[in-house]
Amino acid sequence: MASLEAAAHDEPRAGHTRFSYEHAFERNLGWVTEAEQQRLRRKRVAIAGLGGVGGSHLLTLARLGVGAFSIADFDRFELANLNRQAGATLSSMGLPKSDTLARMARDINPELDLRIFRDGIGPANLDAFLDDVDVYVDSLDFFVLDLRAELYARCRARGIPVICAAPIGMGAAYLVFLPGGMGFEQWFRLAGLTPERQRVNFLLGLAPRGFQRGYVVDLTRVDLARERGPSTAIACELCAGAASAEALKLLLGRGRVHAVPWYHHYDAYRGAFVRRRLIGGNANPLQRLKLAIAYRVSEQLSANAIAPAPEPTSTLDKIIERARWTPSGDNVQPWRFVMRGEDRLVVHVAPSGGVYDYADGRPTLLAAGFLLEALRLAGSEHARRVSWDYLGRVGDEHRIAVTFERSALVRPDPLASFLTSRSVDRRPYRLTPLTDAEKAALAAALGSGLHIEWHETTAARWQVARLNALATEIRLRIPETFGIHRRIVDCARDYSPTGIPMRALGLDPLARRLMRWGFGDWRRMDAMNRLGGTALARLEMDLLPGVFCAAHFTVSHHRPAALPASEVFVLQCGERLHRFWLKATELGLVLQPSLAPLCFADYGRKGAAFTVRGRARAQSCRLAGALDSLAGGAGERILFLGRIGRARSAAAGPRSIRQDRDALLRTPAAEAPSTARA
Repeated sequence: MASLEAAAHDEPRAGHTRFSYEHAFERNLGWVTEAEQQRLRRKRVAIAGLGGVGGSHLLTLARLGVGAFSIADFDRFELANLNRQAGATLSSMGLPKSDTLARMARDINPELDLRIFRDGIGPANLDAFLDDVDVYVDSLDFFVLDLRAELYARCRARGIPVICAAPIGMGAAYLVFLPGGMGFEQWFRLAGLTPERQRVNFLLGLAPRGFQRGYVVDLTRVDLARERGPSTAIACELCAGAASAEALKLLLGRGRVHAVPWYHHYDAYRGAFVRRRLIGGNANPLQRLKLAIAYRVSEQLSANAIAPAPEPTSTLDKIIERARWTPSGDNVQPWRFVMRGEDRLVVHVAPSGGVYDYADGRPTLLAAGFLLEALRLAGSEHARRVSWDYLGRVGDEHRIAVTFERSALVRPDPLASFLTSRSVDRRPYRLTPLTDAEKAALAAALGSGLHIEWHETTAARWQVARLNALATEIRLRIPETFGIHRRIVDCARDYSPTGIPMRALGLDPLARRLMRWGFGDWRRMDAMNRLGGTALARLEMDLLPGVFCAAHFTVSHHRPAALPASEVFVLQCGERLHRFWLKATELGLVLQPSLAPLCFADYGRKGAAFTVRGRARAQSCRLAGALDSLAGGAGERILFLGRIGRARSAAAGPRSIRQDRDALLRTPAAEAPSTARA
């Protein structure tokens, strides 16, 4: 139940200035009269929920000079509140929100009359919560709808105006409900709907114009079915200003209040504002059409939403959780982890053995080097010095022992924070050239021993784009790759844990339909390709993106051709290449590796019979010559080829994700002893 807590301080405390209401809120005068300021001093506002918007509502209205509040919240602050909640600081973690915000409000006005409902509100204490209240400001969590509906009904019965200001995107959508006007249910029309559709109705009823849709960049974070959605402090603070302005008009009885069926939406990101009547609320015919579309969109978003992984408990689990986002060819994730105590694990790496794993499995070893760098970076976040030892092969598997030594000298590496956001972007990029500083930073990330060559001119970009297109011509026309493509291209999911989403390939809907049809049988695919079916794929996946970028690049090693590249050397190169990619992400650049030309050129250079198709073998020889020409006669030294630039849009498209951490773990019993050493 509520407790009445009020405090007035006539004498100054040590280190504090004597409080004077008149002096404290003197700068409000001019916008309000002295008499109006004193009237605000005697008004009571109720605020249920002191999280994202509620805390800001309380502090803003307290600075306006409102003298009494009824506040309710049963929750405590946690780290996830820091991005937007006024009372969330490291010093308030774990503390009750109601007590923390009460203290902050009293630091503004020690004379406040506060009624604190520390256990929140429910049907049993709603009337006590609303006693003597002049205005109710709704700050309940977005997903709390049953209690919200009942609270609005009680306010209506008691003649209390309600202000609902919701943080939407980087703006504020707000409504005012007056006792004699439309009610909550009349406006939102929630009765009889499933919980997910109720949330859709609530969202569209708050923001019929939907300004925020134009700049949401990661739809996997929006999941109304599981009660998840993004929010910003920008929106929360705007809500506090908008709600307080409406509260001022209601408390003082001056200024026009546009209550429902009027709605308001201001979006700071877009610089847009709308105030418009929506006759009938969600029953409006146009609104009903929007809702029908929104129901389907919400279902799609929930299907594609990426649920947060369970929070790891041990330090080693936390390191693996970060490192599992390491890129690998076709997202095959060829590694499994065997944990050996709290500070050691053994990584098992199994080459795919397919056509693309050329040069005795070099792509797999490079990817394993990427993983080792990811483990090192993730370990730095936990003050762990990471070292590794290549143990050799057991059968087809590589074994690598990794040790995590506690060290107070290790500091978090800045690149570690980009491990989960680094991705492949296959779309066309902006043509903005890289700066000299960016190229220098990327070269420095590679370190000594590796050399990067930039191919930036239009002619050079076109030259590399044609190499990529030739490699695509080969891989789409040979039967040896058909099963691989059918396995790795995920036609069903936009966020694939074990492959590449079809919609991430850069193909238009027609090309995707043709590819999906061709995957049904090799004879279909072969017939389609013979009739010129590779032309569209080469245009959309290679030629257009290859021209529309800042540059292509090749990364080569200086190891003498007569000295075979050892496994350790390739692993070390993979470590550096991962740093290069993460540095690009840190610089705001996007990247797409192009390893197929290296693969088929290697076969052509060696005269390998990698396919039964003679024409493809001849094309691989031609590809080897073109790549050698690009690299000044040393094409065999190229480790990594790709294109780089700035994305045209910040929106995150479909992407490969990863298998869960548990799926990548093996038990120690599954580990046979190693029979070889590096």
